[in-house]
Amino acid sequence: MKNSGKDNLREKRHRILIVDDEESMRDFLCILLQRDGYQVEAVGDGQQAVMRLKEQAYDLIISDIKMPRLDGFGVLDYVKERCPATAMIMITAFSTTEQAVDAMKKGAYDYITKPFKNEEIRLVVENALERIELRRENLQLKKELGQRFSFANIIGKSKVMQEVYNLIEKVAASRVNVLVTGESGTGKELVARAIHYNSDRRDRSFVAINCGAIPENLLESELFGHEKGAFTGAVHQKDGLFEVADGGTLFLDEIAELPPMMQVKLLRVIQEREFRRVGGTRDLKVDVRLVAATNKDLAQAVAVEQFREDLYYRLNVIQIALPPLRDRREDIPLLIRHFLGKLSGNPDLPVPDAVMRRLLDYHWPGNIRELENSMERCVVLGRGEALSEDSLPPQIRGSVDAGGDRSLAALPEDGLDLDAYLGAIEKDILLKALDRTGGVRKRAAELLGITFRSIRYRLAKFGIEVDGGEDD
Repeated sequence: MKNSGKDNLREKRHRILIVDDEESMRDFLCILLQRDGYQVEAVGDGQQAVMRLKEQAYDLIISDIKMPRLDGFGVLDYVKERCPATAMIMITAFSTTEQAVDAMKKGAYDYITKPFKNEEIRLVVENALERIELRRENLQLKKELGQRFSFANIIGKSKVMQEVYNLIEKVAASRVNVLVTGESGTGKELVARAIHYNSDRRDRSFVAINCGAIPENLLESELFGHEKGAFTGAVHQKDGLFEVADGGTLFLDEIAELPPMMQVKLLRVIQEREFRRVGGTRDLKVDVRLVAATNKDLAQAVAVEQFREDLYYRLNVIQIALPPLRDRREDIPLLIRHFLGKLSGNPDLPVPDAVMRRLLDYHWPGNIRELENSMERCVVLGRGEALSEDSLPPQIRGSVDAGGDRSLAALPEDGLDLDAYLGAIEKDILLKALDRTGGVRKRAAELLGITFRSIRYRLAKFGIEVDGGEDD
């Protein structure tokens, strides 16, 4: 017994047109496919088919080749030009198999040779409709990705953000490398994706890698791949991210953390547009657009010889500088509404004036990422009701004192040793982060918005030893 729910779904979704000058064949196919739950109509020649196609859209057409007035090839030509989303199956006799092959070359999905079995036609029809569904899902996915990473999803009406939009629009249409700068949490990867999905590379891969999150001894293999047997554990050939991103965009996040030797190798790829797998003997050509990002002063890193000057200029053809949230406070209400809609489904969730004042007065060291996390906390604790001060994170609730002074400290009359003062604050924050994460350095680094390599350096600088926590 057939699944009536599935049949009803099919009946609503798939329309089939039979085109054949033999009435018996039309009747046979109509009865067979209607039993399977499809909506089926039939006409006697190609000219009638074209008239129907002008009035009604069909998912699939099953057409004989030899017919009076307009044959199957004429119908196929019309379908490919006017109805590209419609699949077409050709029916042929033994004597015209060669014509059917020609029809497939012109774009027909498949052909069936007379006489055929019931299960044969059913299988071909089912496969053709599955292919149509897959194509529709792919188109929808690309559309959603394009919308998700369009300029409209980089929220902001401030002047500085309007300048960012204009720059993204200009560079997206080009092929130049782009450097995106800004503090942690300002949306650098979102900008990189917007560049990709608004470029002519949108149908190819967008691949992202965090240069500071992968150990140096594994980074080369990750970027360039390796040959089987290149090193212990290399039991299979592995494609690197440059190969995966061929024809598309490779996003190099935290580019300032790239080790010196990898800087040399990356420079060669940019200059020669080719690379070699670890353990490989031949060069592989690649067409990849690079978008790099950093929260560091890369020009300063060049000045102190921590980053190659030639690589810096190769990556920094166009620079897009993202402002911190504290420098675009007029965008905070828009972002709040955006995140409330995303997290609760209700962008109009009430935000009392007192709550909004605290959100506007807070300095947002974690930028947009911190704002989104704060809104998620408010939605969860508020259970879908108006935002309350109690639902705000502690650091935001205490962001406004009685006098409205949000400065971190007062400057003593006789001055202070700034380096020592900042060092003491840095050490205190590191110890608090380690205490909160049970001594796990990796989690502490994530909490502070820095890389694992950076926190190791900072801990060593202050002679801080970690006990009781594991980093993996």
